[in-house]
Amino acid sequence: MQNTTQQLNDTLISKSLTTADYVPTLDAMLARTLARIDLKKQQGLRTPDELWIVDHNDVYTLGQAGKEKHILQRTNTPIIKTDRGGQVTWHGHGQLVIYWLFDLNSLGWSVRNLVSHAEQAIEDVINDCLQNPFSSDPTTISAHARRDAPGVYLYADTSVADDSDDANAPANSTFLDDKIMLGKMASLGFKIKHGFSYHGIALNLNCDLSAFNAINPCGYAGMQMLRLSDFVAMQKVSDEQTGEALSYEQVTQKLIDNIAKRHAGLIELRALAPK
Repeated sequence: MQNTTQQLNDTLISKSLTTADYVPTLDAMLARTLARIDLKKQQGLRTPDELWIVDHNDVYTLGQAGKEKHILQRTNTPIIKTDRGGQVTWHGHGQLVIYWLFDLNSLGWSVRNLVSHAEQAIEDVINDCLQNPFSSDPTTISAHARRDAPGVYLYADTSVADDSDDANAPANSTFLDDKIMLGKMASLGFKIKHGFSYHGIALNLNCDLSAFNAINPCGYAGMQMLRLSDFVAMQKVSDEQTGEALSYEQVTQKLIDNIAKRHAGLIELRALAPK
């Protein structure tokens, strides 16, 4: 497991972990969170928040209140019970996992703020990728969160409004009633301890989606899981000379930059998604 650290601003750093086994990563994340809690309680110190960008070895994780009935078949992939919220999900290569080790009280964020910032950061990045020249359909597919099911989902337009429809549409209408959900591209699950968050988000970039066939993803039977590479041309390494496709690293950096801006107060929350 390789580990690199980068200073994003005065109060936020990022740490990248490659080919990371789940249990040692969780143990390290919990130990760091407990140490930060102790430093704040005993010395009043605000330590820098951390983003852990993780490339996990294949694993299924079952949330604290997770039900084993959502594991449909046993495979050679380990199944680990963990302390985050949510049901069962899969992590593995080709999926971008980012853990948010944030001091929510110092940021002035509620848990709802944390979840909304996470969902909206993912929305921003997916929609930006869908609008680039490498997208298979830059006009009719978009990413949205849902109030009733945490995560970020792709929707396709089911109709094209004409001029008269536009004139009669209410201001700021999202037209979600005219969209059909294609499936889920990103999941999230957090744990809060004494005002500090850990665990985080998982965005499917170019992973093998067949791993989700063995489970009800996040507890939803029949939930179609999606990956960005099926909608946007992607490659493993950036080729700036040809500019033929987005790379895993470029998408990762887009998401890190968006989260860092939100952490610094430079991107405000939008209104919550409709129920």
